[in-house]
Amino acid sequence: MTRLTLQGNYIHSRGTLPDAGDLAHDFTMVKTDLSEVSLSSFKEKYKLLNIFPSIDTGTCAMSVRTFNKNAAELGNVAVINLSMDLPFAQKRFCAAEGINNVTVASLFRSDFFKHYQLDIIDGPLKGLASRVVIIINEKNEIIYTEQVPEIANEPNYAEAMVALKS
Repeated sequence: MTRLTLQGNYIHSRGTLPDAGDLAHDFTMVKTDLSEVSLSSFKEKYKLLNIFPSIDTGTCAMSVRTFNKNAAELGNVAVINLSMDLPFAQKRFCAAEGINNVTVASLFRSDFFKHYQLDIIDGPLKGLASRVVIIINEKNEIIYTEQVPEIANEPNYAEAMVALKS
């Protein structure tokens, strides 16, 4: 269990971050067209997982916009944005915002939390994903992780980009 805060109030995620060097577990996710795709579909690429509570909050939306902008400048990287939002909400957001350089997928029908216990287990966001960035190399090894301790804060984009480029 990991202790986090939401606007200064303590909440918890079920488990802890995977360690750098661990192999990434495969999992399924639901794309905005309702088809399922797995992490292994992005093999031979670096993968940046931008995980967050809901695309309809300011901080979460900003992380999607920022990683979408950064992804346009990256070569062999799949940026995958993940939340419990339904694919319909994700599709609406992407269309309104012109999000087209990244994959946006839902965890609502996913086995993600079985392998990555990063779901919030108490407080008003119970059942949603905590704010996390995980970077996985082309060999499927985890090379970077960040679980943002205050849910309302953005991830450290600069550190994530350095990890991708090193």
